[in-house]
Amino acid sequence: MVSKMMVAGALCAMALGAQAQAQTQEPATCKQVRFVDIGWSDITAVTAVATTLFEGLGYSTTTTMASVPISIAGLRSKQIDVSLGYWSPIQDAAFKPLADSGSLKVLPTPNLTGAKTSLAVPTYAADMGLKDFADIAKFRDQLDGKIYGIEAGSSANAKAQAMIDSNAFGLGKFKLVQSSEAGMLAEVGRAARAKRPIVFLAWEPHPMNIQMPLTYLTGGDAVFGPNFGEARVFTVVAPDYLERCSNAGRLVQQLSFNTDMENRLMQPIMDKIAPKTAAKDFLSKNPQLLDKWLAGVKTVDNKDGLAAVKASLGL
Repeated sequence: MVSKMMVAGALCAMALGAQAQAQTQEPATCKQVRFVDIGWSDITAVTAVATTLFEGLGYSTTTTMASVPISIAGLRSKQIDVSLGYWSPIQDAAFKPLADSGSLKVLPTPNLTGAKTSLAVPTYAADMGLKDFADIAKFRDQLDGKIYGIEAGSSANAKAQAMIDSNAFGLGKFKLVQSSEAGMLAEVGRAARAKRPIVFLAWEPHPMNIQMPLTYLTGGDAVFGPNFGEARVFTVVAPDYLERCSNAGRLVQQLSFNTDMENRLMQPIMDKIAPKTAAKDFLSKNPQLLDKWLAGVKTVDNKDGLAAVKASLGL
């Protein structure tokens, strides 16, 4: 009798173990995680971090460079699994109706908060008294009547130009100088070396925020939106991805960043370092981030995920 009970108990334990393993292992189709990158430096940076983590877990990854409309089409058709790059509110019109209809899934918690876009000055100019949109006109001569923006056609430039066209803050006689991002920042660098005031379009995340002391001008809510044109960035997945690929989905849901982290991640990438090289270097220097991101996450063959990723990074 005792022997039969022991056998029955062993069989029961084996069955429960097999059931637990089946619950944590995913279909073979989940072993490749397909990302999309809309080509913005911050999205390239965080996608490189995500793919590095997944590859450390034994998954294979692909990253498709695509416009917002094409990335949305890929998510809806389940040819793309994950996008880390839905910027709200500027992309709400593209994503929100589809999320409301269930055509794709936007995770409820943003992966980045505190992003912003507004006019800024080097901090030495703020120390001179140029701290608010209302102060710009007072410095017209020192600014040579110019506000520096990025490439023509950008939505941020359009907001600045509309401000000038309407003579908001007495800026009707100012000129918006449109240039490439690199051209604008080169002009800022020249002004900084001469300690000359300059007003320019700034945003975060971007390495400019750690390369020089910047001050975002107050008083511009009516132009760029509240809190210096504050934005949040959300993760978007194919409609059934979290249920179909539960382990991969757990990691995707646990990925979150902050602006300082992304500023530092983007800097080497913008200096032409390969994104994955930059991501691996960043993760190696900040291993404490792995504990939260990989909590409860398994490898593709159902082993401890945190240990596997640390091993892949040589930690």
